[in-house]
Amino acid sequence: MIDRYLRRLGLNDAPPSVEGLFRLQRAHVERVPYENLEIWLDRPTTVDPMESALRIISGRGGYCFHLNGALSLLLERLGYQVTRHYGGVQNSPDIAPGANGNHLVLVVSGLPSDGNPEGRWFVDAGLGDGIHEPLPLVEGTYGQGPFQYSLRPSASDPGGWRFDHDHRCSFTGMDFRPEPCEMNAFAAKHEFLCTSPESGFVRAAAIARRDATGVDSLTGLVLKRIGSETGSPTTLDRPEDYFAALADVFGMPLDDVSAAEREKLWQRLYSAHERWLRRDDPS
Repeated sequence: MIDRYLRRLGLNDAPPSVEGLFRLQRAHVERVPYENLEIWLDRPTTVDPMESALRIISGRGGYCFHLNGALSLLLERLGYQVTRHYGGVQNSPDIAPGANGNHLVLVVSGLPSDGNPEGRWFVDAGLGDGIHEPLPLVEGTYGQGPFQYSLRPSASDPGGWRFDHDHRCSFTGMDFRPEPCEMNAFAAKHEFLCTSPESGFVRAAAIARRDATGVDSLTGLVLKRIGSETGSPTTLDRPEDYFAALADVFGMPLDDVSAAEREKLWQRLYSAHERWLRRDDPS
């Protein structure tokens, strides 16, 4: 399984190192899309890291519980000291900070460097338009490509950390607790995110792919690029354009999705897009 996972990332096996950790994070966010289409395809998933890893190997992606869960398994098998942490993402400044369990965070330890003598790293492949490379778990401001981030002690979770995102991106920040946790800590929140009408994942299909200069994002039928070459959003209002973008921009040809499933998916996406267009229509 590990060999196939590494081939998916375009990497070879290597002993743990700071450089190796950076290569793994970069390859994961560049090659494995953040996506929630399984929800829109009515395909139930779990938070089991092995299930998520096998889906990634097959050419698909997932969201934080899948992406970071699978990455934590890969890191463990490669010999890295990795722990999982209970986190919480806030999508707007109106949402109170705090780890509410809607995000899984990874911390890798035991890899000191000149700029990070304690050797603890914030690693995350599941934030969509989040970090491209690991960040030292040290308070400070960090630049990656066109984006600026900060890490600081969390005001809501004592002993934990606060990640402040770039203002141009899809969420404001994320808090996570200091103590490690197991994957079953996220099972209830995963069920909510997959099934509740209040879930953002149920209301909108979301896909993102990060690279060194920015992020490609597809929310519903609206495709946009954020970063050093930010352009105007494009609405993909034909199914052939939508599925072409999945394949060409996000590396998702959906070989595992039948023609009938594609048609059903498109109808759901188009109906949701029309509802979104009518949201401010007074009539």
